[in-house]
Amino acid sequence: MTKDLLGRHRAVMPDWLALYYEEPLEITHGEGRYVWDSEGNRYLDFFGGILTTMTAHALPEVTKAVSEQAGRIIHSSTLYLNRPMVELAERIAHLSGIPDARVFFTTSGTEANDTALLLATTYQQSNTILAMRNSYHGRSFSAVGITGNRGWSPTSLSPLQTLYVHGGVRTRGPYAALSDDDFIAACVDDLVDILGHTRPPAALIAEPIQGVGGFTSGPDGLYAAFREVLAERGILWIADEVQTGWGRTGDHFWGWQAHAQSGPPDILTFAKGIGNGMSIGGVVARAEIMNCLDANSISTFGGTQITMAAGLANLNYLLEHDLQGNARRVGGLLVERLRGVAAQVPHVREVRGRGLMLGIEITKPGTDEADPNAASAVLEAARAGGLLIGKGGGHNTTSLRVAPPLSLTVAEAEEGAAILESALRSI
Repeated sequence: MTKDLLGRHRAVMPDWLALYYEEPLEITHGEGRYVWDSEGNRYLDFFGGILTTMTAHALPEVTKAVSEQAGRIIHSSTLYLNRPMVELAERIAHLSGIPDARVFFTTSGTEANDTALLLATTYQQSNTILAMRNSYHGRSFSAVGITGNRGWSPTSLSPLQTLYVHGGVRTRGPYAALSDDDFIAACVDDLVDILGHTRPPAALIAEPIQGVGGFTSGPDGLYAAFREVLAERGILWIADEVQTGWGRTGDHFWGWQAHAQSGPPDILTFAKGIGNGMSIGGVVARAEIMNCLDANSISTFGGTQITMAAGLANLNYLLEHDLQGNARRVGGLLVERLRGVAAQVPHVREVRGRGLMLGIEITKPGTDEADPNAASAVLEAARAGGLLIGKGGGHNTTSLRVAPPLSLTVAEAEEGAAILESALRSI
């Protein structure tokens, strides 16, 4: 059955649409932190549909909210008042930390970042954007144009002029040997130098922890130091929270809060986990920025009633059950367990991340050279053992990505770590 579906997939889907595993699997249903494939195999899910199933599979509170809303009305567009959309926007505006915030809903993180770029460039009257090396911001034409990761950038054509800044990867590159303070100072010097060679950019867009890049990040406080430089020059800061938002990092509700000394970002983008599988993305910005567009706009599917109902139920569950705190506690146990394993596996260069957003960098033993074949072997071995994880990486790097639902229990963390240990030792 799976082979038949794979053949049909290849006959109608584009060649560049990636599939995991030598023998791809069809996931048919899930419950809690587990999913099942079409052949009846059960897996512990440590990737959550690319960090999207944030709370749990088939969470009763979300399922009920979606079902009840579907029985009333599924969709009407933004041309009409929409109570669930307003209610979720009120909650997110308050949680964002951005003063006088306005919220616009989209259907994905790509669209959210695309909207943020439209707002920033229009508000600033500049099409120059600062972005981070090793970054990923989506697959639209404008988002690809600012993505600093060659593996996810299929064209150099872009409506934007993009300049790439150091700092997204702490343990590689020309500043890796520096202390955290010196690393930040060097990155700030690099930023100042870039700004001396160009017309004023509209904004810097940055993921507090780079997702597709392999869960890499700069030291805490890096973007606060950047913001001081940007603010002096009237340049906006866009925090891409598509993967880091909603408490996944454990220590903070938003990734930008690890860099909060200079205040909140001007624009914040979100998506993925808030819908728990439903298609929700969005942008939060100060009113003067959000309202800068001088032409009409709508969203056909952004903010539709059924996705907003899911988002409200999911957010309520997240807050009421302190899943941010759970991510901090269980993630802390998981990362220490994995670091203990990594110390005994020569292929593991580093275990990094925070909360339930962990990366395991795989290299050829005794070197800093990426080993994609070894990473693929671990991915396959983990699946054979009943565990689903992800992959990532950027320039000359290969990483495994571990990002379970935030309701992960200690017992499940230990179960997943044991499978992953066996997979790593099998390289």
